[in-house]
Amino acid sequence: MSYLPLMADSERALGRLDRALELVTGAESRDVDRVTAVELRIVESGIRRDQGLPEAALAALRVPELTRRRAGPGSARLYYAYADALLDAGREDEARDWFGKAAAADANDETDAAERFEELDQVVFDYLGDAEEPEGHEGGEGPADIGGAAGPADLGDAPSTG
Repeated sequence: MSYLPLMADSERALGRLDRALELVTGAESRDVDRVTAVELRIVESGIRRDQGLPEAALAALRVPELTRRRAGPGSARLYYAYADALLDAGREDEARDWFGKAAAADANDETDAAERFEELDQVVFDYLGDAEEPEGHEGGEGPADIGGAAGPADLGDAPSTG
């Protein structure tokens, strides 16, 4: 893999988005292997997000590797970047699904996709019952008042077991 994605991402981190975009789309980027090309698309997606273009960020990541049935090298990072771009575009449900795919493809723990998936996969409990007490149970009655059960004062007369 070439250093081109790292160089472009460094320019991005320094806030030089135009220079980063030149590296990602320039002549040098056309002569790279497929793994490097995908890494360049991930960087381009970040650049587009930094520019406030969430749909362009998603478009940059729509490469054949995104929809292949089997995950390959770099799939976890690609899926993660796509999920992050979806989240940035306000598509939370889709993002959750892609974070799940990223977590499943991330055998080497390169990302925090599992944690991001869990953050988005909030469980909501809807209580079906009424908030009031069950029928037949009036407030103010404790266990000692029901059916003549002994209260704490009655225990003094009980034989000791110890």
